[in-house]
Amino acid sequence: MRDTSKFVTLAGATTPFAKAQIHVYSPAGEGILLFSWDQGKIISFGWTIDERLAVLNEEGVYRLYDLQGDYQQYSLGNEAAEMGIIAARIHESGLVAFTSSLTLLEVKGWEGGKPLALSNPGLSQPPHSWAVIPPDLTISRHVEVLLSVDATVYSVDTLESTDQRLSRGPFTHLSPSPNGKSLALLTFSGTLWVVSTDFQRSLAEFDTTTVPGPVFAITESDGVRVIGPETCDFIQKVPASSVSVFRPGSTSPSAILYDAWEQFLKRSPKADESIRAIRPELATAVDECIDAAGREWEPYWQRRLLNAAKFGKAYLDLYDATDFVNMGRALKVLNAVRYYEIGIPITYAEYTQLSPSQLIARLTSRNLHLLALRVSSFLNLPPSAVLRHWAGAKIMRSRPTASSSNDTGLDDDTVCKSIVEKFEKIGGTGVSYAEIAKKAWEVGRTELATKLLDHEPRSSDQVPLLLSMKEDRLALEKAVESGDTDLGISAKRLALGNFFRLIEEGGPVLAPASRLLQVYAREQNREMLRDFYYSDDRRVEIAVLSLNEAATMSDPTAKVTAVKAAQKFFSEDKERSFEAKMMDESARLLAFQQQLEKEADGKISFFGLSVNETIRTCVINGMAKRAEKVKSDFKVPDKRFWYVKLHALTEIHDFEGLDTFARSKRSPIGYQPFVRHLVEKGHNKEAAAYVVRCDANKRIDLYVLCEDWRAAGKECKDRGDKAKLEYVITIFILMDINAYHFDRELRRTCPNSLLARELEQLATSMK
Repeated sequence: MRDTSKFVTLAGATTPFAKAQIHVYSPAGEGILLFSWDQGKIISFGWTIDERLAVLNEEGVYRLYDLQGDYQQYSLGNEAAEMGIIAARIHESGLVAFTSSLTLLEVKGWEGGKPLALSNPGLSQPPHSWAVIPPDLTISRHVEVLLSVDATVYSVDTLESTDQRLSRGPFTHLSPSPNGKSLALLTFSGTLWVVSTDFQRSLAEFDTTTVPGPVFAITESDGVRVIGPETCDFIQKVPASSVSVFRPGSTSPSAILYDAWEQFLKRSPKADESIRAIRPELATAVDECIDAAGREWEPYWQRRLLNAAKFGKAYLDLYDATDFVNMGRALKVLNAVRYYEIGIPITYAEYTQLSPSQLIARLTSRNLHLLALRVSSFLNLPPSAVLRHWAGAKIMRSRPTASSSNDTGLDDDTVCKSIVEKFEKIGGTGVSYAEIAKKAWEVGRTELATKLLDHEPRSSDQVPLLLSMKEDRLALEKAVESGDTDLGISAKRLALGNFFRLIEEGGPVLAPASRLLQVYAREQNREMLRDFYYSDDRRVEIAVLSLNEAATMSDPTAKVTAVKAAQKFFSEDKERSFEAKMMDESARLLAFQQQLEKEADGKISFFGLSVNETIRTCVINGMAKRAEKVKSDFKVPDKRFWYVKLHALTEIHDFEGLDTFARSKRSPIGYQPFVRHLVEKGHNKEAAAYVVRCDANKRIDLYVLCEDWRAAGKECKDRGDKAKLEYVITIFILMDINAYHFDRELRRTCPNSLLARELEQLATSMK
């Protein structure tokens, strides 16, 4: 035993000029972590709920270290750095810092949030001691700070500072209970006073001067952990279930059940008598024995209590053994992690609060991967989290360091193979190889990261990481192999020049990427498609793209500009002279249409119409000379021009103008189109006037089409064609009969009996 009153040198002590170091040990005294500290004077440190070490310095900078030595750094801000931090209290979900100006700053959570100022207690000097009650333990759900000032205690939160008006202070230490309902205060005289946190009830007093040796007590959820010079002890109130079973003279059902089981081992008939005595409460007794087993630390007593519970449930017809099985599993896990080489002396209550997955996370953070995997398998939990951490740790351990030669580290092929084999053997389907590859890349092992990505089945995870790693070509190849059409995502993260260059130099391997890019860009990003065509000197495609864009434009100036651009690119290809000429004419047409709209004061819309529609619009609106100019400038054939003008004049019922047009010169389309179009539009009378200008052998049929029966009959007589006249009479009769049977209203418009007789007289008069 060493003399605790004397200083001793720690093993491996450094010189006074070396950097400060922080050592982290398990409760069993095993070293877990060692790292250097170069951030000045440490004001406080403590643990977060996920077992990260929070260390705060006097300038308000704090770091969060995991058990691998990696950290995240945050700050309380410039104001805190200027004032300086003189004290702090760290709890699981945040911290409270005391500045040199005697004000309080609170940080909520561990994501680097902005500190909040608490109510100013108005102190003139630092308190004798102070403590923090976390927000989840207060009624207001806000953090509460207790300050020992003179003989009293101040309670401070975000809104106010309250004097509790005590007279037994000052207090050297303040410590709230795990549930936040009680408070322990240590006076200068050594008296430990326990009160309720509202200071209304005094619960206990204890003289601590009788305790020998230096000790350090840590509050836990169901007890107090006491760390002394040689041992780590856990003190707790005896659980109710243990009291019920083992209290001397206990007559509780669980005690009788335990006694019955012991009698059964001795083959005593009293065992059956005891079971009969508690038969109505036997299920409760079994449950209590199971719970008592969970509260025991020694496997010997755990087994005895579980055996007693097993003995009792054998007498129950209907009993759900789930709790019994779960307790057995939990105790096996707890006994494994409590072993001194593991050094996690966790209680059953803490285990249920923490959850098995969090316990496994604590094992992996200590690099106890084998035990973590066995616990996961034993509890039927997925091993993905353990495998992910193990792979990251293996990558870190296998990398060469400055102090070791390269051959001491494992090469990339060996590490990749071992990771893949482990995942396939254990079943790491829930682990993304991309996550492991990212870890390898972050520590500078790019080749290993690339090899790991070859085993990643999801291209959506492969491509982004490869792009981050500047493996642009490989990223494109992976995207092409997967058939992922959303290559635009990749392009947006690359410089377009590099992206296009890779596609151009990729050869047949990246040929599909070019096609996929065009499909994507045509729908989502026309500008990207234009840049791609420019880079590949594809003039015709650029011209077609400009033409497509012009078709969707509504702004006249932009539309003309786009058409001219298309004409320019078409003209640069000798084989596209026809297309270039068409674009030139299209641009001239658009310009002429703009001029027509100006002449019409914008009342008539011409822009964007075809040549035919432009002529038609001019004719309809009495702009005959402009229609002729369109015909002349754009070399519209006479036949097409006559058809367009015929239809336009008919549409506006300008039959006088139509007659003038027909007489202006010999019709290049003949006059049958005049007759047929007018009949089609219901203008039979006007159509009949053009029949005489048609070929003689067509006139009879055209008169019948116009329903001009007398003219048809006269034409038959003039030509001496009696057979044709009889044909006309037959058509007349059929039309009359059909009109009579199917539509009496239509019958009134058909030839009457007088007309029939006239036709018959003509037929009779002919030989």
